[in-house]
Amino acid sequence: MFVDRIKLNVVSGKGGDGVIAFLREKYIPRGGPAGGNGGRGASIIFEASTDFNTLFHLYRRKIIRGENGQNGANKNQYGRSAKDVVIKVPVGTIVYEAKNKSFLFDLNEEGSTFVVAKGGRGGRGNAAFKSSRNRAPKVAENGLPGEDKEIILELKLLADVGLVGFPNAGKSTLLSVVSNANPQIDHYPFTTLSPNLGVVSVSEDESFVMADLPGLIENAHLGKGLGLTFLRHIERCRVLVHLIDMASDRDPYNDYLVINSELEKYGYNLTKRPTIICASKMDESGSEEKRLKLEKKLKQKVYPLSALTNEGIKELLYACADLLKETPSFPIVSKEGEIEKVRIYDATKDYEDIFSIVRLKEGVFRIEGERVERTYNLINLSTDQGLLKLLSYLRKIGVEEKLQLAGAKTGDTVFLCDFEFEYIE
Repeated sequence: MFVDRIKLNVVSGKGGDGVIAFLREKYIPRGGPAGGNGGRGASIIFEASTDFNTLFHLYRRKIIRGENGQNGANKNQYGRSAKDVVIKVPVGTIVYEAKNKSFLFDLNEEGSTFVVAKGGRGGRGNAAFKSSRNRAPKVAENGLPGEDKEIILELKLLADVGLVGFPNAGKSTLLSVVSNANPQIDHYPFTTLSPNLGVVSVSEDESFVMADLPGLIENAHLGKGLGLTFLRHIERCRVLVHLIDMASDRDPYNDYLVINSELEKYGYNLTKRPTIICASKMDESGSEEKRLKLEKKLKQKVYPLSALTNEGIKELLYACADLLKETPSFPIVSKEGEIEKVRIYDATKDYEDIFSIVRLKEGVFRIEGERVERTYNLINLSTDQGLLKLLSYLRKIGVEEKLQLAGAKTGDTVFLCDFEFEYIE
């Protein structure tokens, strides 16, 4: 079963907690803090591999979860870091964030990897907080939670030449003649239900990959027929071969316009790619007359082609090879006009950018912000020192002043993640 698009939930492991402990051994009075650090949580990593040519092995997996890091222990023992989860995907897989379909990574090379969800950092034990001013710290850090993301994996085949055209235009037949590929061939529309790849050898030291892709019809860019299934895989092709059926009752010129229109509407500059136009099934009667008429209308060469008699096969392959030599790869990350969004962190930002105050209802407020929530998750609140550390941090970043500006009064309730406290003016 050919699967080229799936949605997954990936959850990396939480970091292990640091611990509060003191060394108590005979002959070692006042051994001091000895709480070890927690281990790192498992990351979720995708790796491009030629072992797979479809996403079927992930089709039934709804969630991929990493293990948590081990907590620290006394006697300065560090917790074990969890083993990363490495998931192999076919070369040519693109990773998107499902929420807004923003691009994350293109796994277009064998062995390339991408950390889609980073494991949480392990928390520090109290031994890490020892200083000349605090010889017996009773504070430690919790491990940071892992990342929880919903992602989309899309496989876009790595082919140099893509065959386009209406169903039954002869694409599968051509691929079976010029390569060792063995696609299903029949007379009814949509015989080809999934893309087929074949390696075409032009000479002993020259070859390229050709893709036979499911046929297009009008409104394919809207998903009609097998349109989107097909169009997704043509994005990487550097050269297109447009096959037009000379044995069909349809007008060849109109067939050309329909397919070209679908490619243009789909985007990704598909119509700007070098295209070779071929008149297929030239062994049928009246085909040469149709080809010459089409050539006149298009004002460019239309290669005659017959998979039955091998007419024009070599000429077509040499033309493809020549075009590939002078045609670079086309970017497929974003459509025209779209710019990949990159998050930029500025260490010089004021504290007011760290958090915001949201009024939930009368007398109830919530502190929100990625950085303030991250710091909160690190602080171990099981001791008085830990609680004082959190309150000192909130005072330092100006939470009190912002609560006043938001209209908070004595006795109002304030939330920070799952921590609740009462505001006092």
